[in-house]
Amino acid sequence: MNRNATFRQLAAFAAVARLGSVSRAARELHLTQPALSIQLGLLKESAGAPLLEREGRGIRLTAAGDVMASYASRILELWREAGDEMAAQRGEFSGTLRVGAVTTAEYLLPPLLVSFAAAHPGVKVKLSVGNRDQIVDMLGGQEVDIAIMGRPPAELRTTSVAFAKHPMAFLASPSHPLMAVRRVSLADVSAANLLVRERGSGTRTTVERIYKDAGVPLRIGSEMSSNEAIKQMCAAGFGPAFLSLHTCRLEFEAGLLGLLPMAGNPIERDWYAMHLASRRLPQVASFFKQFLADDGQRLVNTHLRTLRTRSGRKATKSQG
Repeated sequence: MNRNATFRQLAAFAAVARLGSVSRAARELHLTQPALSIQLGLLKESAGAPLLEREGRGIRLTAAGDVMASYASRILELWREAGDEMAAQRGEFSGTLRVGAVTTAEYLLPPLLVSFAAAHPGVKVKLSVGNRDQIVDMLGGQEVDIAIMGRPPAELRTTSVAFAKHPMAFLASPSHPLMAVRRVSLADVSAANLLVRERGSGTRTTVERIYKDAGVPLRIGSEMSSNEAIKQMCAAGFGPAFLSLHTCRLEFEAGLLGLLPMAGNPIERDWYAMHLASRRLPQVASFFKQFLADDGQRLVNTHLRTLRTRSGRKATKSQG
């Protein structure tokens, strides 16, 4: 490979590799397709091997393209970090904060991000949301700098910090028959069409561990990939559910959902912020992680109190 490749060529190729489309990459980069194709052709010449090939109406990476895509993303990320560090040397605190969060954390994270961004107006936020497996893949692939989830992944070496408590519970509609049972057991819940998240989600892993530790068989009634769908089905009386209380605080306080009368319900775990142990964090990500460790729990508590106040006002107005 010769040494004539440019950042513009690498950025063009990285966008095509990520989006799987020349036209979509051109739109994202605000280039015409012919201009983008010229950059791809020049990079191909530098690499000395085809990087893309046609597949039906689309394109796919060749073996050489897979290798180049990996290096291109790493080179561009290092260049971005260099820019952030140079800005810091000039006394400017700026950059892009790239955070990956499990789906449940999207109910928790926005007020924290808003508070951090308000204190640092030069910072841009890029938030990626997915299930636990997807966020672990993003962290391992260095698509995000910091990941927010319920426990550090065993498959990656990470440095993590617990920054807030995470209450999870077995819930049901107030009219559900189990709500009238004096002491509900795990077996009772399992036999009543339990609603849970899909495999790969943090709450699914937690409920599986609860049943395994208790030595009780887990029978899943319905599996859904959306917290919202589970809440709606549960509130309609379709079955009990196991959910994070962060996801259903308003429904809980409005009386649409209630805690099942079970020993140890709700349970409390921790929220963690983590990054790859082998990777030096960009300054903005390092500051955000420290911000979560210092102020995360306080801000979460403040947000929950605000929700309770608003919920109470709405209930009073509706009664009036």
